[in-house]
Amino acid sequence: MGVRVPGSQDLKICLIGAGGMSFGPVMVLDAINTSKVRGATMMLHDVSPGRLEVAVRLATRANAKRGNPIRIESSLDPAEAMSGARFCLLSAEIRRWDHWIEDYEIPNRHGATQITGENGGPGAVFHSLRSIKTVLGICEDLARYCPDTYLINLTNPMSRVTLAINTATDLENVGLCHEFAGGVVRVAALLRMPRSKIAAKASGINHFTFFTEIRRADTGEDLYPRLRRLYERRFFDFPPSVTAAAKQLVKVPWIDLGVEQFYAPLVAHMFRHFGLLPCSVDSHIGEYVPFAKEVAGWHPTPVYFHRNLMARVERLVTRYGNGESLLPMHRAGRSSEESFPIIGAMHAGTTRSLNAVNVPNRGYVPNLPDGAIVEVPATVGPGGLVPTAVAALPEPLADLMRTQIEIQDLVVKSALTGDPGPAFEALCLDPLSPPDRAACRAIFDELVAAQSDALPF
Repeated sequence: MGVRVPGSQDLKICLIGAGGMSFGPVMVLDAINTSKVRGATMMLHDVSPGRLEVAVRLATRANAKRGNPIRIESSLDPAEAMSGARFCLLSAEIRRWDHWIEDYEIPNRHGATQITGENGGPGAVFHSLRSIKTVLGICEDLARYCPDTYLINLTNPMSRVTLAINTATDLENVGLCHEFAGGVVRVAALLRMPRSKIAAKASGINHFTFFTEIRRADTGEDLYPRLRRLYERRFFDFPPSVTAAAKQLVKVPWIDLGVEQFYAPLVAHMFRHFGLLPCSVDSHIGEYVPFAKEVAGWHPTPVYFHRNLMARVERLVTRYGNGESLLPMHRAGRSSEESFPIIGAMHAGTTRSLNAVNVPNRGYVPNLPDGAIVEVPATVGPGGLVPTAVAALPEPLADLMRTQIEIQDLVVKSALTGDPGPAFEALCLDPLSPPDRAACRAIFDELVAAQSDALPF
């Protein structure tokens, strides 16, 4: 596992929302497999006793299988969990699936053209309001129990939640997402190259970032010409035969992951028309463009796809934690997530590069508004995180992003003031909302009625 870093035995890392399946197991395994935090305490915190117990069993067994490189503790009590934490990882939502179904289905009944409804679209206005309320409540606890902590936010909608944290709190923080890493994996697979041979850079806003550079890591060869030739092939028109095959394959557990990642008519369209390859898959890119449903056509419905996927993951995690599974989760190694590279570098006083961080724009993307949450490369070291300035994005893409940034501002204003007016205007402005305000009002009022206990007004 490597040499213990001096002081690691006094390092406390708090994972808030440890019982969630999207990030909980991965963050635990990353901690166990990060030599720079050997000897540290990993505090698992959740509000659900049952879900916390699942997380504890996974962590305890995986840690023991690796020789107990870290200490595992857990608590339902925020004060106990957060006190003394140098770093806090935050991935927390309440009634995620029930509310996401409402976010997706209610707007579409009134004429919205959402294919996802999670981070963009009228449904995402409500996802944002709920997440901001939850996260800022947690931030109040952080300010009370560990005000000097470094907060790594993993909660969606990433841009809007991160903007709220930076607007309403004094906590040092960064927002992280794994879409860049997933995009590089897809590029490597399409080019039939090892992932380690790909060196890439990207920028934009979360879930709507674009590769500005894709090269061979060993030779420096520009790989964009090869990708452009590849995407000229008829397969990337996604003809009916390809769609028919995808509809059958998505019914097969675990094979469905490949369909969700590589069946991407919208990604192909964006690449062909705007000249840059998106980092994300259709279900994310499609949250921000008005032509998403028209171009994408059929696509696995993300809320049902991910609900079923996370249920399978939870069964695997539970069986492993109970000692009922031979699957060697502890041997998975460290993921491509950048949370523990940040923690390790800041704690050990080393410097390393990061591919994608979500931070307030301070000229890093010159043709996006100052203060907006942008996703750019960065470096991290003993002095903290330093975002990297990048070139201006193509104006047609930047224009689409500016609309989303305006929506972000309105949603955050509504969440922070308790005034529903800006949230309604954000819903009307969204390119996936129906064009008439009466339909938008019907969407808004029905979602308010369905989710009143979870909203900030």
